[in-house]
Amino acid sequence: MTVITDSPTLADFCRRMSTEVFVTVDTEFMRDRTYWPDLCLVQVAGSDAAAAIDPMAEGIDLAPLFELLANPQVLKVFHAARQDLEIFFLQGGRLPAPIFDSQVAAMVCGFGDSVSYETLAARLAGARIDKSFRFTDWSKRPLSDRQLTYALGDVTHLRLIYEKLSKRLHASERERWVDEEMAILTDPATYRLEPETAWMRLKPRSGSPKFLNVLKSVAAWRETEAQRRNLPRNRLVRDEALLEIAAQAPSTVADLSRTRTLSRGTAEGVVGEALLAAVARGLATPLDLAPKLADRPEVPPGRGPLIDLLKVLLKLKCEAHHVAQKLVATTADLEAIACSDEAAVAALHGWRRDVFGNDALALKQGRLGLTAARDAIRLVPLEPS
Repeated sequence: MTVITDSPTLADFCRRMSTEVFVTVDTEFMRDRTYWPDLCLVQVAGSDAAAAIDPMAEGIDLAPLFELLANPQVLKVFHAARQDLEIFFLQGGRLPAPIFDSQVAAMVCGFGDSVSYETLAARLAGARIDKSFRFTDWSKRPLSDRQLTYALGDVTHLRLIYEKLSKRLHASERERWVDEEMAILTDPATYRLEPETAWMRLKPRSGSPKFLNVLKSVAAWRETEAQRRNLPRNRLVRDEALLEIAAQAPSTVADLSRTRTLSRGTAEGVVGEALLAAVARGLATPLDLAPKLADRPEVPPGRGPLIDLLKVLLKLKCEAHHVAQKLVATTADLEAIACSDEAAVAALHGWRRDVFGNDALALKQGRLGLTAARDAIRLVPLEPS
């Protein structure tokens, strides 16, 4: 078991890994008590070597690791890559590339929605993953041999998982499907934590300009303050409190203290003072400068049965093509298609249109029907009336 705790050893290991066609990568981190993720361990494996890199080791320089992750000649293979990529973006200032996400590839290959690493390890690598260390405290030192064995298993089994998924993708000519998803994961905008857009995380339902101005202001304050204090957002002020504050727009401590999920002590302290100032800034913002909710068509009466039929069609097509429904279309996509043939949804573009979108429009337009026969749902071409 190789554990790297010094810069020269890390530089030598990364030089060896730079000659590989692909390396598998995983991280262990802690984030339950902080805003910023604390990177505790990085696991990397090549064709015949694997190491656990300790970023908490005194004096270690991670620059060789970041260079390896950015090396365009070496494919970096992750499972459920988003959080790992965010950590590397925050720590190293750039995103690993090129990358391959085995969870996305497994969804394309028919393993279902958001398939777990344990499932893929069992089905493709014949390995059993010990789940007992999933919630261990990776920040404590020293790490035990059992912890390190668990951590390295997340990259050693991933080598075979990648090879088998890659072969399936090539045989089915679906590499392009995965590439489209990787483009999103490798876009820096995916990981930028901008206070001015923090209100979107709260998924408000009201489109009132006054409400949205206040919500944007208090959410931006919380994001900035949580970053400054390195505290989880909800430990500072809960989401429910921000939504209620935006709806009520309190102007005094007494008004603020009536917020159900905000303690009186918080309302009367420095946090309460800052929240009231943020509310005032939101109220002072002109209504015509208020943020706007993303357009989501209001489903006209009577479209519910059509949406239900589109759900059946989606399930049918995804089972036939052995691809996860989640990757093809969401319920919101189906609602948009039910309202417009030109809906701006991914399901009507690229490979998703080939798999589902064209038939969805045909069903909506009366050129395609669904029927039950021999305990199965079948598609029936129809002459438009």
